[in-house]
Amino acid sequence: MDIRHETVMANGVRLHVARTGEGPPLVLLHGWPEFWLTWEPVMARLADRFSLIAPDLRGFGASEKPDPGPSDQAGPEVHAADILSLLDGLGIERTGLVGHDVGAYVGQALGRRAPERLTGLFFFDCPYPGIGPRLAQPEMLAEIWYQSFHLQPFAAQVVGASREACRAYIGHFLTHWAGGNPHAFDDVLDTFTDNFLVPGNLQGGFNWYLSQQAGRLAMLKGEVPDTAPITVPTGIRWGTQDPLFPYAWTDRLGETFAQLDLAPFEGAGHFPHRERPDAAAREIAGFFGRIGT
Repeated sequence: MDIRHETVMANGVRLHVARTGEGPPLVLLHGWPEFWLTWEPVMARLADRFSLIAPDLRGFGASEKPDPGPSDQAGPEVHAADILSLLDGLGIERTGLVGHDVGAYVGQALGRRAPERLTGLFFFDCPYPGIGPRLAQPEMLAEIWYQSFHLQPFAAQVVGASREACRAYIGHFLTHWAGGNPHAFDDVLDTFTDNFLVPGNLQGGFNWYLSQQAGRLAMLKGEVPDTAPITVPTGIRWGTQDPLFPYAWTDRLGETFAQLDLAPFEGAGHFPHRERPDAAAREIAGFFGRIGT
């Protein structure tokens, strides 16, 4: 697979983009603690059917870190504006979008802001407002502690204090959350560690949590405002072994997505695209094939 690496100015920020394949465009948006490389196994399996575009979100990977220190200017609306500008820069009028974790939040913002630019949305293990106060249930506190830690001004300094510390921290999530295949990232763990040791990358990722804190607190209190459902056709595949987002939390997805194609993703946790890439690629291709992309 021939992957091309480009830098594109988008919304005033230099975004690194990995591209491969031929066919209708498909944008792949990563989560935390990830960057474009998380999609490589799926890209290899879809390159004969789609033109694949995997950017590093601002603050991540090889993309620009416009805020060198702690910042709350990296929420879903900011990332959505970046992606819309990226599409303009690449001359793409409409695209399918695949997102995971942070990328799924950004995809929802795009679905509300510019539905005419999207042929369809496809998410793995999709955080959404309907999860509500369940995220803070007592049994979840041992899972969500990191979200509060990332708000601390010393978090990046602590995690980045040594290569060993960074590898242990990032590796914990890539292993623990991969409920179906805890070895899913073994072959790239050192590369992921190198990525997050690049100056600014740890804080760049943590700034997502600073930017989301007000919305997170509103969700935990059950105070998220009602909004009209997203009308873009949406496929969601949710890992049945995800310790962070249990499958039972899919029960209110219909309130957020008007045209929902939901199914469990058996044998996977939080990272279906890495844990079971053959099946993940089939689900992505099948969904976009059904909606005519």
